[in-house]
Formats: sequence, C-alpha cells, structure tokens
Amino acid sequence: MAVAKKFTAKTASIPSPIGGWNARDSLANMQPTDAVEMVNFFPTPTDVTLRKGWTVKSSGITGEVQTIITYPLYNGGYKLFGIAGDEIWDASTTTAVSVFSGLTNAKFQFINFSNASGNYVVACNGADPTIIYDGSDWFYLATTSTAASITGISRTSPSNVATVTTATNHGLVTGNKVVITASSELTFLGSHVITVTSPTTYTFVSSATTTVAGATGTYTVLGITGVNSSSFINVNLFKNRLWFTEKASQKIWYLGVDQLAGVATSIDFGGIAGTGGYLQAMGTWTLDAGQGADDYAVWATSMGEVIVYNGTDPNDPAAWALKGVWQFGYVFNTRCFYKFGGDLLMMTQDGLVPLTGSLQSSRLDPRIFITDKIYYEISQQVQYNSNQFGWQILYYAKPNMLIINIPDPNGTKQFVMHTISKAWASFEGINATCWELKYDNCYFGGNGYVAQFWESGSDDGQLISATCQQAYSYFDMVGQQKRFTMVRPTFFLDAGQPSYYVAVNTDFNTQNYLGNVVFNPDFSSVGIWDVAIWDQSAWGGGFVPFSAWSGVQGIGYSAAINLS
Repeated sequence: MAVAKKFTAKTASIPSPIGGWNARDSLANMQPTDAVEMVNFFPTPTDVTLRKGWTVKSSGITGEVQTIITYPLYNGGYKLFGIAGDEIWDASTTTAVSVFSGLTNAKFQFINFSNASGNYVVACNGADPTIIYDGSDWFYLATTSTAASITGISRTSPSNVATVTTATNHGLVTGNKVVITASSELTFLGSHVITVTSPTTYTFVSSATTTVAGATGTYTVLGITGVNSSSFINVNLFKNRLWFTEKASQKIWYLGVDQLAGVATSIDFGGIAGTGGYLQAMGTWTLDAGQGADDYAVWATSMGEVIVYNGTDPNDPAAWALKGVWQFGYVFNTRCFYKFGGDLLMMTQDGLVPLTGSLQSSRLDPRIFITDKIYYEISQQVQYNSNQFGWQILYYAKPNMLIINIPDPNGTKQFVMHTISKAWASFEGINATCWELKYDNCYFGGNGYVAQFWESGSDDGQLISATCQQAYSYFDMVGQQKRFTMVRPTFFLDAGQPSYYVAVNTDFNTQNYLGNVVFNPDFSSVGIWDVAIWDQSAWGGGFVPFSAWSGVQGIGYSAAINLS
C-alpha cells in the first residue's frame, strides 16, 4: 500500500540586507545580504534604517535654487546664501531676502578664500564677472584695477544717491565695488557697490541725504586684469593662489599668492590635452608619493583626460612640473570633483572614481570605482541625464553618507553610500538641485526654498515611503521547489507599530506588487511631544524589537523578500 508523502514546514532566517543595493551582479549571483532594489532605506554596518526626512528652513525664493553658498563668520557662525534665477538670496533666516540681482544664471562654482584683508567667497558662473562676498556686500570684480580721475561727486536732497563723474571712461559695470578714499564730503567715504549710468558716471547709495554739488575725491577698485573674468567657469584654491578655469577652452588662469585680484596669468593646456575637448574643472589632490604628503593640482577635460601638476610657483619651471596625463571616461559636469579626505573623487560616464586608486590602475578595472556595485544603474543615468543640471557629489559625515545627486526629469534622485560599509541605496522624494554643508548639517536647494536634510521624520510634513527587495535565496535547497507561506520581518522602533506590506517574489521576478502603505501610528502607550503633559505621560525609551507573522503566497525554487 502506498504511503502519502508528508510535507513538513521549515523555517529559515535571512539577515538584513546590509550589503545594500546591487545593480551590478546577476540576480542569481548576489550575496544574501544584498538587495535587488533599495529605495529610501539606508544600509549601515549593523542594520537597514528608514532614511530621515527634510524640512524647509528658508522660503520665499523666486525660482529654483541652483547654488547654495556658505560663508563662515568670525564669531563661529555661518551665512547661508541660495542663488536662483538672477538673484542671490540670504537664506540664513526663515524668510529669504534678496541681496543681489542682475545675474545671467544661478549655476555658480565657489571657494572660500582668506588673506590678510579678510574672509571672502569667490564665485563664478561662466557668464557674469567673478563675484565676491566680503562679509557685508556681494560685488563683481572689475576688469580694471586702475581708477579714473573724478571730476565731481554730487547728491541732491532728499535722495541719498550720490553720482560720481569721471574725466575718462571708468570701465566699470553695475555691481562693481569702489572705495572712496578721499573726499571733501565725508559722507561719501567708504565702500560702495555701484550702478553704472554712463561710461563716465556711476551712482551709489550714500549715508546722508543733504544736497552736495561739486565735491572732489578719489577712489580705488578691486579687479582682475589680463582677462575678462566673465569667462571663468570654475575656481579653486591651490598653494595659496586662486586658480580659474576658462569656459569652453583649455586655458587656466591664476593670481598672485594670497591675492584676491590683480593681474591674471594664463597656462594653455592645448599642447597637453591630446584628445581635445575643453577643461571642466580643477581639483586639489593630496598624495603621499614617498616623500611625505603633498598637494597636486588636477584638471579634468570634457573628454576625460586628467592632467596633474605639482609645485609651488607656476612662474618658475624649476618649481612647477607636469606629473602625468591619464585617460578616463567622458566628464560631463563642471561640478565633477569632490575632495574626500586626502583623495579626490571625480564623476565620469563610468561612475565615481577615486584618483588615488585609479591613477595606479586603469579605466579597464571597474573595481577601482566607488560606484562599482551600482555600475550599470549609474551608467544608465549618465547616458540619459548627463545633459541635465544638478549632478553633484557631497560627503555628509554625520550619518557617514556619500551622496550623488542625479537630476532626472521624472524626479531627482540620490544614490547614497555608507562610507564605512560601502553599501549603496537610492533616495527619492528629495527634489534637490544642489547641496552644501553648514557646520555638520546638510542643506539642499529646491524650487523656491533651501531645506535641511536628515533632521526630521518626514519630508516637510509628507510621510516617507520606502521599498526593498532582498537578494534571492535557494534556502540551501537548490533543486527543490518550495511553497512560501509566511514571513516575519523584525523592526526596531522607539514607539508604536510599523505600517508595512511584505511579500515574496519567486524565481527572479523583480516586480513590486505591494500597494501604497497607509500609515496608522499607534502611540497610545507613550506621550507625543507638544501634546502629552509633562510629568504625567509616559515617554518612549530606547529602540525595542517588533515582529509579527504575515501571510504570503509564492511557489518557486528561489525567493526574495519584498518589503514596503
């Protein structure tokens, strides 16, 4: 008599996907701790956490913020500026204030620079003259450093606008800053951002409103000569000099040691960059070549050539030398460099490459790329979105997070890596066009606002949804078909219960059939901040585990947990 075969239920434990998102290996060849998809989860060395959200910190800005600039104050604080459209906005307060206008575009590169005269922001966008912030005013550097003779300064009451008339063409533009160094009218003395009214006249706002006619005086002006600084697309600080990259060319320009302005000197890389193209940007790379750590000057061309120099004085051939030229993939973005510790990261069509490893290897070895594990996905993003503005690299130390901002017409996203475990994930719902750090806090620019990231449990009041599909597993039974019936995920929370859907995908199906999660928090056992009564309500303690069995359906040889 035949005996019916008994089927027995078995359980298996699967570790959390702390290996992060894997967009390189085949579905059948992933490590158990990898994930086929990981959106809005962040993998750490010990667990996978729902990403934190963002809050608008400064609003009222007209247009999309395409550059955020920080300026350190002497008292240890910072000023925060957002540039959108044709205006610079002070975003240090809840409601942003416009402090400069008339820009051609808002796509600036900048550097903080200090010398004996003070602390400055130096910024350029390839269209307007190089712009400076000196702690009180934004102003353009002039194309001349020679002041024309003044034939008279006048002011008509009740206006506080003074008019300067020069004997010859002054060569200034609206937004330049002059310093009235001597005048028979003392209220005219000092620094003034001007408005040009003719080739021989300009105006500024004075400190008084009385009528003045025919006052005398002299002035000075801060400027770069030898080149029109409107052509500068990138700025860098190297060995106490300001270096500028000329737009759509193979020329660079540099100033004197510790100089904010003055005569600019050029170097043409036309005889060095053998594949053509134009220079995108300059970076500083710190390397120990066996004689102690030293800084190297690095330039990248649009065709992917990396040109490296070392030395202290480009005017002295004995103290300035070419170290080599390397070839990488197409460099499509002016914001292609990022200083990461002593290394210099560079974004190319092949992904994010660290120069320390890459210059000792080759483009043919993808293992040197930080983005190796998401190689296919990032190459797809470059293929379709390299012409979009908003690509940027940022290291956010507080959560050990390296961020690549990816502008996508269907919704900006971020590919993020935990810098300790090197595990990747993708973030969505953060429509950022630019990023910047202030202290150890992270800010990004959006449409009409500057927001702070990683400091709340929601995206400015909107709930955060996350999805993850873990790598497939045969559960130590490769050739045996299985029926999957229940899953019990484990969460750690400080209060309430999680809202989630869980399912299994079988035999390498990557479709997500889970619906939108409806959040129904249960905080009945603990107090809610700003609602509960102090000394009467119970407060949540540390994280506690929560797990419950959920029914699932699936038949196959392999399976992967799918969680929303």
